[in-house]
Amino acid sequence: MLRVEHRDNVAWVTLNRPEKQNALTFEMFIAIDKTIKQLKNNRQIRAVVIQGAGGNFCSGLDVKSVMKKPSAILRLLFKWLPGNANLAQRVCLAWRNLPIPVIALIDGNCFGGGLHIALGADYRITTSSAQLAIMESKWGLCPDMGSGPLLPAILSYDQALKLAWLGTTISGEQAVQLGLASEVSDNLHASCDDLLRRLLIRSPDTLAAIKRVNQTAYQQNLRATLAKETFSQIKLLLNKNTKIAMHNATHNEQKTYDARNKW
Repeated sequence: MLRVEHRDNVAWVTLNRPEKQNALTFEMFIAIDKTIKQLKNNRQIRAVVIQGAGGNFCSGLDVKSVMKKPSAILRLLFKWLPGNANLAQRVCLAWRNLPIPVIALIDGNCFGGGLHIALGADYRITTSSAQLAIMESKWGLCPDMGSGPLLPAILSYDQALKLAWLGTTISGEQAVQLGLASEVSDNLHASCDDLLRRLLIRSPDTLAAIKRVNQTAYQQNLRATLAKETFSQIKLLLNKNTKIAMHNATHNEQKTYDARNKW
């Protein structure tokens, strides 16, 4: 479900459920969290690249898989203190704790939780045909994976609201225009290799210092935002309108699936 390869002091982290467009299971959250911790302790790694297998970055949370295990939901949301990052938030935010460049390569679908993981990267390269969306409102939920503190440095307030309210799908080209992605390229790996080549000739200490300084400059009230994300999500999970939204979303997904497979 998660593949990690080390090549020339670069860690290539691949979300690896191509048959499900790399949709996130509880086990994948655990694996990503563990991988980030291991990378933080590996002084040989100079950069990280996050990508998806099979032509899609990540279609978001595998809702059916996670909802089957109530204990998994609790473990995703649990935190000792309101301002701490829980497991769901760490797979987005913890990339920012690595003192090295983190690059996300976005192709195909990049929805919901997949987009939040990509937002945790320092730099995002997307194909022009990629599809990106903040999908949680479709299920009657709010974004709660830690992107809240990051978005103010990326999007204007009105655009962040619009994308989250409507769950609008935008192309890679539109994502760059809005600031949600950093660069468009229809040869992701060539563009990534070129960026890595230029980054890795710099002092690793310099790159780490620049990352820390810019995070301080752009950082919002992290603990307050994380607490608000989780409190809002728990409240919504207990709300009857959320159950209606989930039912409608599931019904619409089934209709779409049936239409695609009719012939």
